[in-house]
Amino acid sequence: MTLKQLSKTFAAAALSAGIGMTHADGIAALQKFNTDTDGISGQFSQTVHSKKKTQTTSGQFSILRPGLFKWEYTRPYKQTIVGDGKTIWLYDQDLKQVTKRAQNQTIGDSPAAILSNKSALNASYTLKNDGASSGVDYVRATPKRNNAGYRYIRIGFRGNTLATMQLQDSFGNNTNIQFSGVNTRPNLSRGQFHFTPPKGVDVLGQ
Repeated sequence: MTLKQLSKTFAAAALSAGIGMTHADGIAALQKFNTDTDGISGQFSQTVHSKKKTQTTSGQFSILRPGLFKWEYTRPYKQTIVGDGKTIWLYDQDLKQVTKRAQNQTIGDSPAAILSNKSALNASYTLKNDGASSGVDYVRATPKRNNAGYRYIRIGFRGNTLATMQLQDSFGNNTNIQFSGVNTRPNLSRGQFHFTPPKGVDVLGQ
């Protein structure tokens, strides 16, 4: 091999190494998101596949860390879920009914915990990179507890932007959530996560 050929070989190797080093890392994107993000808002489309049916819903969401979140379903029905740090309120407009539950007993190791509390990710899950598809890098988060309710949560990032969550629960149901219009610097206040049941609705405690 001549000196010129050797130089080309080293250059190609260096270029290849550089490409490998700059390739996106799902865990790195997830950890950066978890460390840097204090608030997040956007839209979502959620599809749940069970053994008997498939249902798709959509709406918007907002989260203020730690512990505050709001999911507003607008299609095909209207339903609001609010976590105010102490209580989770579920308001079904069609049924004119509100259900309230203690937040610390309800969200557990759920996706809501990952998104709304920075400490939940590393405390409750084992993480591993899980491939890439269509520009999205995936992380598989496996609950450390056997009774967490989820077999795994697969989180996808496009660059450093949250793109999708894919969940499989302990019953084998699969949920796919696609995020859009994600804003990690929203102007949110704690007051936006205060919920007062509308007049005339039934309030059920669990």
